[in-house]
Amino acid sequence: MKPFEIFLAALGIIVLTAILMAFPTMWLWNWLMPDIFGLPKIHLYQAMGINFLSGILFRPNINVKKN
Repeated sequence: MKPFEIFLAALGIIVLTAILMAFPTMWLWNWLMPDIFGLPKIHLYQAMGINFLSGILFRPNINVKKN
């Protein structure tokens, strides 16, 4: 396999994983948030953005020093 083909395969796997992780976020948001809080429904790309943002905001802090 050529390096470019490996890169494309890895990129495809990353995109597919992001889409598969965004579907539950989108479905749960569209099921709960409009009825509870009156918020608008979201699309797949917005759910991907929410997953990305929550990954940044809620990343565990691993820089713990023990004395």
